[in-house]
Amino acid sequence: MIISMKKGATKEEIDNVKHLIEEFGYRPNLSRGSERVVIGAVGPERNKSRLMALEAQPGVEKVVPILSPYKLASRETRSENTIVDVGLGVSIGGPKLTIMAGPCAVETPEQIMEVTAAIQAAGANILRGGAYKPRTSPYSFQGLQLDGVLLMAKAREKYGIPIVTEVIDMASIDEAKDYVDILQIGARNIQNFQLLKAVAKAGKPVLLKRGMSTTIEEFLMSAEYVLAGGNERVILCERGIRTFETATRNTLDLSAVPVLKEKTHLPVLIDPSHATGHARYVEPMAMAAIAAGADGLVIEVHPQPEKALSDGPQSLKPEDFAKMMTKLKAVAAAVGREI
Repeated sequence: MIISMKKGATKEEIDNVKHLIEEFGYRPNLSRGSERVVIGAVGPERNKSRLMALEAQPGVEKVVPILSPYKLASRETRSENTIVDVGLGVSIGGPKLTIMAGPCAVETPEQIMEVTAAIQAAGANILRGGAYKPRTSPYSFQGLQLDGVLLMAKAREKYGIPIVTEVIDMASIDEAKDYVDILQIGARNIQNFQLLKAVAKAGKPVLLKRGMSTTIEEFLMSAEYVLAGGNERVILCERGIRTFETATRNTLDLSAVPVLKEKTHLPVLIDPSHATGHARYVEPMAMAAIAAGADGLVIEVHPQPEKALSDGPQSLKPEDFAKMMTKLKAVAAAVGREI
């Protein structure tokens, strides 16, 4: 249920409604818009009639049932776009597009420092890199683990740029949360509900990547787990879905951008690197993503893709990334955004 307060409702009236919601066995979720306050009543489907009776309380304008199964992620709960502050002056979801860039896997101190300097100079504002690598083959490079996180943290300290890395279990959350600015849940773990509950409590913004066979509703229900766990700083990322097509690694679902924008207030990023699997396709898909209304991009960049320990074929060289960024700035300006 959504309880919409009247314009100018007092603090006492709002607190009274919150108290009654808790008394009925629900958790109140407060959202302050430019003109009024909206309170979501989150919890099991029970006592709906008692919630409807809240319309009689002072300061309440109306009570509206939420039709979506994802209550907190829904536009019904919050009409205004969520802007996620990730620290160091960077936010995701506002007029300025977010560009996360970096290697699929952190490999050496020299590699991560070279990439960080290059992407920042080109206009990227967040460093991405993998330290814990869930690989299809058990014989593939599994990442440097905590050592990789610490290398990224040194780059953060030197260049003043926020960092994001994927976590794959409770142990990696505990290791990484004190060093990184954003914790990523990868495509393979998007419906690992215990992991979603754990990352919600880590106190960091969470980047959720859509699974290869995950529907949009399932994607938003995963976001709901994090939101219901008390963490409102959630970022969505479309990175391609599995179809019959073999010309690309996955099929980039660009239609997910307008659909998600319609259904949720959460910011939406696009990862054209994982979606296409080929460096030559990254630029056109990145441009298309911005034109479609995405709030930013996740791009893989490596100084020597041919020697990369993970996903070299889809990684851009720093000089190619810089050239692409020049074009992306023009596309962003054409749709009223900036990089």
